[in-house]
Amino acid sequence: MKFSAQEEYGIRCLIQIGKAYKKNKALTIPEVSEAEGLSQHNAAKLLRVLRLGGILESERGQTGGYTLTRPPENITIGEVLAVLGGRLFDESFCQTHSGAFDICTNSVDCSIRSLWKIIQDAVDSVVGKLTLNDLLGSEDDFFSKINFALKEETN
Repeated sequence: MKFSAQEEYGIRCLIQIGKAYKKNKALTIPEVSEAEGLSQHNAAKLLRVLRLGGILESERGQTGGYTLTRPPENITIGEVLAVLGGRLFDESFCQTHSGAFDICTNSVDCSIRSLWKIIQDAVDSVVGKLTLNDLLGSEDDFFSKINFALKEETN
């Protein structure tokens, strides 16, 4: 299972902007690009997607740049992933993976579909509880938070 480069780099760009937000500062495309080792072109594309998705806002001018539309504790990672790339599994999955047939040969009784749905539900549950603010701290803090979220899921 893979997350796309757009999802990975988009979250990394948001972390940079989230840290700047905490300091009441906006970041420009060159600043985000340099901080994450991305080309300015790629950074601009990612920031545009996040702006159109309602997560970022931009201001032109000498003091302009990108900032969050709301506090990082109010932006879930699930929301960010939905804006950046969608879901690992959705109902259209079966239509696009039917091989040479118009309809999947397993469309009536499919244990694989159930597997992908269970995995998607588990991912949704975790990323729905984690916020951008959780990613702004240390890796140890984040690891503790995600382990806590997973333990709550199993109870």
